[in-house]
Amino acid sequence: MKFSENWLREFVNPSVDSKTLMHQLTMAGLEVDGNEPACVPFDGLYIAEVKTVAKHPDADKLHICEVDCGDKELLTIVCGAPNVRAGLRTILAKVGATLANKPKLEAATLKGITSYGMLCSAAEIGLGDSNDGIIELSETETVGKALKEIIDIEDNIIDVSLTPNRGDCFSLRGIAREVAVFNQLKLAESPVVPVEVTSKACRKVKLTAKKECPHYAGRVIENVDASIETPLWISEKLRRSGIRSINIIVDITNFVMLELGQPMHAFDNDYLKGDIDVRYPKDDEKLKLLDESEHQLKSNTLLIADDSGPLAMAGVMGGFESAVQTESKNIFLESAFFMPETIIGESRLYGLHTDSSHRFERGVDPELQVSALERASELILQHCGGEAGSIVEMTSKEDIPKKLQVILRESQIKRVLGIELDNSFVTETFSKLEMQSEYKENQWYITPPSHRFDIKIEVDLIEELARIHSYDAISVATPSNHLNMKRANQSHYSIKQIRELLINRDYQEVITYSFIDPALNNLLNNKDKSLVLANPIAPELSEMRSSLLPGLLNSLQYNIKRQQDRVRLFETGLVFKGCEDLKQNSHVAGLCYGNIYRKQWDKEEKSTDFYDLKNDVEALLSSVVETARVDFKSAESEILHPGQAVDVFIDDKNVGCFGQLHPKIATQLELNNNVYLFEFEIKKLNKRDAVKFQAISKFPSVKRDISLLIDETIPLEEVLSCIKNDASEALSNLELFDVYQGEGIEKEKKSLALGLTFQVTSSTLTDEEVETIMGNVLDGLYNKFGAKLR
Repeated sequence: MKFSENWLREFVNPSVDSKTLMHQLTMAGLEVDGNEPACVPFDGLYIAEVKTVAKHPDADKLHICEVDCGDKELLTIVCGAPNVRAGLRTILAKVGATLANKPKLEAATLKGITSYGMLCSAAEIGLGDSNDGIIELSETETVGKALKEIIDIEDNIIDVSLTPNRGDCFSLRGIAREVAVFNQLKLAESPVVPVEVTSKACRKVKLTAKKECPHYAGRVIENVDASIETPLWISEKLRRSGIRSINIIVDITNFVMLELGQPMHAFDNDYLKGDIDVRYPKDDEKLKLLDESEHQLKSNTLLIADDSGPLAMAGVMGGFESAVQTESKNIFLESAFFMPETIIGESRLYGLHTDSSHRFERGVDPELQVSALERASELILQHCGGEAGSIVEMTSKEDIPKKLQVILRESQIKRVLGIELDNSFVTETFSKLEMQSEYKENQWYITPPSHRFDIKIEVDLIEELARIHSYDAISVATPSNHLNMKRANQSHYSIKQIRELLINRDYQEVITYSFIDPALNNLLNNKDKSLVLANPIAPELSEMRSSLLPGLLNSLQYNIKRQQDRVRLFETGLVFKGCEDLKQNSHVAGLCYGNIYRKQWDKEEKSTDFYDLKNDVEALLSSVVETARVDFKSAESEILHPGQAVDVFIDDKNVGCFGQLHPKIATQLELNNNVYLFEFEIKKLNKRDAVKFQAISKFPSVKRDISLLIDETIPLEEVLSCIKNDASEALSNLELFDVYQGEGIEKEKKSLALGLTFQVTSSTLTDEEVETIMGNVLDGLYNKFGAKLR
């Protein structure tokens, strides 16, 4: 939130400089993100009125103006602004004026006519970005008055970052309350005086959705002049708060929002039909908003409506058709309280984030509506004229948030903060914070004011004491506890090990959202019901991920669109399964796409294939579990290519899968090359036993190579398993070094060339011993698979 420092000092003016004030705000929990001068230095600028305008005889786009700036004689000014006209009040830079750090202004001759000054645009004097024409001022501005007497030159724009729980500080009055407490000052706050009711006009209000809007107030004001220019002191305060001027009525509602914290809206009363109703949409209702976007209203969208249909999206944005224009004569002012959770879902559903929704999402004081309405009415009548009708107020008391009493135990203050605070300080602090307090039996019974809906539990009160006492005043204390070293968490160790291994194998680690697109999630996981968020940050991020693969595929698409033709990514993180019985498990997943190697002059390009991925998976698994306990089995998966999908088992328990992304899914995601994926549950990978050591054999090894003729349908894994079972413990290594099908081999057969290495630690193996083992192996292969030696 941005605001003017001098505007803040109108409420409370501590005798501290700007730097100290900003430090106080930060220590109060209202972190100052930055500050800047409100405007560039200027001098010699005055309020002036254009008396006459004539065309320049030698230039089509220039005008010769006679301007009154309060001097005895009118000044001749040559001006090229398209909006210059007789009767316009604007800002004049006299000869000798300085503006926007430029040299002093001198009289200049333009096409034979001498100009004794310059009529200024907002950009030329640093009061905005508009350079389309000269500034147009309200007729209430005094001709001849120096501009620096109307607006504060020596001012700072302070930008504070407010946490979601401090909605009470989204106003100048809210921030001033904090500053007043820190400096032990009283808030200079003039009471809101109800305006005189001079019109019988009113509009009835009903609350169909009273739980979502338990308090609504409205008032009709007739015969206003909405064409009047906004007074400079109002428009400049809005500019310094980051809000542009629109028209006098809208500017006043924005001014009250910044001043008091109550968002408001003004309707053109002549456009309204019948009663105002706060309700949900009927079938097939649409609404065109102020930004001229048209929306098909969803069933959970809270509306302000009349008998003709929707008028505004409650708490977010008004409708285009019912908006107040400069021609409007009769207006209906709205001031309401909406439940925060209603507006949070509404604004995110449509992707609309406004100053109004920002405040309603965090919470607005439910007792502020009538005061804000009276303040806005006062300013409108003062500057636009008109007759005010009586306030129509509807309240559902049972639905308005209740003020809950919170108990603070005296002993808890020292336990949490580590310091002792005087009871008088505690009581006085709560009083300054406008909280009702009662102390008895070593406890305070605290009832927070209506604007402090963040005070709910005991530690909230302790936090308030720490803030006001000042965090800087809390001394640093060294913990006295003796800390015991805990045994390393093996699951954390596994994650670290996995990360290091994948990085070493040229994968890049990414971190993606835990929220994913429902369409992509359904494409990759249409069996399990996903956990849907009640208030997603965006419609395309409305479900919790049940796999890491959607996020990785999103990252792959992002990289491909930026001309990356080789992508190797992995991620470790939580996945969420189940709705009622939610389970969160840590997974690791990765993908390969494109060339297996980085481009280099001495290697030909070779696309990643299934066996490259399998090699990476085997390296990963061998780092966390014994290879002998791992088993690969062909899988049937809707997201993986048939024939290139593998389930991985450790001790006969499924721990994950890997393979090629199904071509149909790849086509839908516009992925032109093959994508290879893997995903495992980390907890199930953490199965490695303690490392054991054994002596290296002193005796030589014996090697035997065999070439088997076997049915082509028999998986290699089964062949290797059979050999290991039939060979004795003397088998120290077994490897496949050739597969052949073709000439000399029967159809539906294949030749497997295997190398077997035998070695023991007790003696040298004899040929007879090895031949006996080989005989057992060959017999087993023949009996189980019908395998023959070539």
